[in-house]
Amino acid sequence: MPPTPTTPKTPTTPKRLIVAINPTAAFGRNHGAGAAASEILASAGHTVIEVRQPNYELLRREVEREVRGVESPAQAALIVVGGDGMVSLGVNAVAETGIPLGVVPVGTGNDTARNIGMPIGDPAAAAAVIVAALEREPAAVDAGRIVHGPHTTWMLGALSAGFDAAVNERANFMSWPNSERRYTIAVVRELLTFRAPHYRVVVDGAEREFEAMLVAVANHSSIGGGMRIAPEASMDDGLLDLFVVDRMSRPRFLRIFPKVFKGEHTNEPEVHLQRVRSVRIEAPRVVAYADGERIGPLPVEVTVAPGAVRLLRQPQ
Repeated sequence: MPPTPTTPKTPTTPKRLIVAINPTAAFGRNHGAGAAASEILASAGHTVIEVRQPNYELLRREVEREVRGVESPAQAALIVVGGDGMVSLGVNAVAETGIPLGVVPVGTGNDTARNIGMPIGDPAAAAAVIVAALEREPAAVDAGRIVHGPHTTWMLGALSAGFDAAVNERANFMSWPNSERRYTIAVVRELLTFRAPHYRVVVDGAEREFEAMLVAVANHSSIGGGMRIAPEASMDDGLLDLFVVDRMSRPRFLRIFPKVFKGEHTNEPEVHLQRVRSVRIEAPRVVAYADGERIGPLPVEVTVAPGAVRLLRQPQ
């Protein structure tokens, strides 16, 4: 159980907390979450610097400016309030800097928060967990380093480049409905037209080619708001999990696909999981997403970076 948010403990050493708030998380339904989390953090004796901007790009730039201004990583932390998109923003700001990252999950997916045991949809409870975690040594966890052209992007969760990424791409270009139903509609529409791409992958130096419905590289177990693609994945084993679903008929895919939400798909003959350190993925006309954010068209290369992020989380 998380500590009660009404009785914060005086910190041993007050810290400077950068609290980045996404006002559009969960389609804007949790607009008060940032203030609730900040109140708990400040009442525990920490200095809170709230960062708010009207859009994601402006928020990202301001967070990066604040992070660059940190003089002592041990005396600071970045707290992100939102969903997996805010986790992406956070990990890209602090990876390999030594600045701890905390998550107040109030988004639609919350896959990373679910994997690290954070209270979901309760900003005060999540902030209380962070207050307690600030009194301990942060947990060093792995991250994925994604190289796409001249760019490098970090991920904590997973990179996807198949059916699920195609659904995300379709949903992002839909203006209606302004709710989670947008993704349900995108799934149905994508099912009507999706064709398994031809992939060329290089896994730890070994090359192979195949056609697949879904290819993902996971650092923890789930994507897409609870799809447990790699149930045994660990964020601190120094490895990533390559997940491949072979090409199959649409009826067969519809039978297997629901099993992923309970992690019951792994024994199906078309499903393959492999622990890896690096993966290069190529396929024509396929766009990759990582932690719910658009990376861009393949090719990409994903490499594990052991201990690259220090997380404020529940004790394991």
